[in-house]
Amino acid sequence: MSEKLFSLLSGIIFGIGLVISGMTNPEKVIGFLSLTYNWDASLIFVMGGAIIVTAPVFFILKNKTSSSLGLEIKLPQKKDLDKNLLLGSSLFGIGWGLVGLCPGPAISSIAFFEPLTIIFLVFMMVGIIINKYIKKFI
Repeated sequence: MSEKLFSLLSGIIFGIGLVISGMTNPEKVIGFLSLTYNWDASLIFVMGGAIIVTAPVFFILKNKTSSSLGLEIKLPQKKDLDKNLLLGSSLFGIGWGLVGLCPGPAISSIAFFEPLTIIFLVFMMVGIIINKYIKKFI
């Protein structure tokens, strides 16, 4: 039970951070991603702050085998690039650039009841379902 409570608390803090930083605002994200039209560099500070805080912690804890809650840490072992990774990351980047949302901020912005967010989440779920069936053929 404590893992679920910790996960919920972590998710709430993460969501609040996304809202405060402006990552749930598609116009701000598109302004950051558009280098040619009215570029908004403020999200660099959000990402930079996250990297400055997270990188040393990851370095210090890189050889740990269990979490603070005693759960086994299972990291991905695959290190090579393949067509599925390249295709998936390309589609993710294109979608993020077109709409200004990615899954985390989209879920966090459900509370605002913006039609764009609801549409995005519906199509994200459709994409997840389609991916489940397409994976068999790729």
